[in-house]
Amino acid sequence: MQGIRVLEVAQFTFVPAAGAILADWGADVIKVEHPVRGDTQRGFINMGGFELDPNRHPLIEHPNRGKRSVGIDVSTPDGQEVLYEIAKTADVFLTNYMPQARQKNKFDVEHIRAVNPNIIYARGSAYGDKGPERLVGGFDGTAFWTRSGVGHALTPEELGGALPQGIPAFGDSIGGMNIAGGISAALFHRDRTGEALEVDVSLLSTAWWAAGASVTQGMETGETMRSLMPGTTASVNPFMANYLTSDGGTINLCIVSPTGYIRDTFEHLGLPELADDPRFSDVMPLIQNAEAGVELIAKAIGGKPFEYWRQHLKTMKGQWAPFQSLVDLATDDQAIANDMIVEVEATDGGEPFKVVRGPVQFNHEPLETTRAPQASEHTEIVLMELGIDWDRISELKDSGAIA
Repeated sequence: MQGIRVLEVAQFTFVPAAGAILADWGADVIKVEHPVRGDTQRGFINMGGFELDPNRHPLIEHPNRGKRSVGIDVSTPDGQEVLYEIAKTADVFLTNYMPQARQKNKFDVEHIRAVNPNIIYARGSAYGDKGPERLVGGFDGTAFWTRSGVGHALTPEELGGALPQGIPAFGDSIGGMNIAGGISAALFHRDRTGEALEVDVSLLSTAWWAAGASVTQGMETGETMRSLMPGTTASVNPFMANYLTSDGGTINLCIVSPTGYIRDTFEHLGLPELADDPRFSDVMPLIQNAEAGVELIAKAIGGKPFEYWRQHLKTMKGQWAPFQSLVDLATDDQAIANDMIVEVEATDGGEPFKVVRGPVQFNHEPLETTRAPQASEHTEIVLMELGIDWDRISELKDSGAIA
């Protein structure tokens, strides 16, 4: 994306996450923030019950690394003129503001295209840019988790209530990648045809794509899938289940097709004799005797601690995984080997801040990026690059149009 400029007028995580991915890929992403408060998310002091340090802020660093920040009051005529000056130089305009706000502040597609007809205009929304709820806002907790059916599918019926979304900005980050992919395709299309497209991604559509196979099955049969409570999994394959270790950890076996794996699996589980037991020695009897198999495997895995199995099963041919927390993954050798963690300079001057690399990697190269900008950090630099002289910048600052 080197040579591509993205003008981002957005807040929170959903759309800014797309800007972060494009910045990771080399684009010059200019983030427009309110000249006084900045991105509203900068004021968040709590995430999932944890108090946040404003100088080491994951909800700012994750979706904003690699960008430059310009403080503009887009509600003022002078601020809008500055916005248009940047838009003239941009390839992409990226926003998640509501349609009514875009119109009121004159940065909807027709206003931006009036100054740059060749710009790709990308919108992120809760429920889509068409239909009766086009003007309705939402967050990933409402559109991605609750309304989409994802939260319902992941809540066991026996709970008698609804599980809250346990990961803040979960759908936002997934949706941001979808927007980045759509923008990439639109840039490719413009290069091929000269036509600049509008790109739309909603949190609702992001959820349905993520759950697409289950949604399709539900539309086909009228029945919905639900997560099951621990220990209530219907046993049809003893090599596909969660098993508790002696110290309360969990090992997930996920050998979808046991053919060719039976002997090796039982040997690794310390049950070599079962590979010659006619109840388990082939796929069909293994499935027919699943309940007995589950009981024997549960006893074996329950006899040793989590760390034993985490190391011992590394040589097993079949598919399995340790049930880890998000914090556990930070020390996972495989995650580290694949450069999933990136260190950036910390705003407070302390230890480097660790952020997550986007899921796409090119030529096996680790990501190099910079920290998220402080609010309005690059206003003067960007405006001077546009050829706006210092006297004009001072006038704009004095009027409150920029910061």
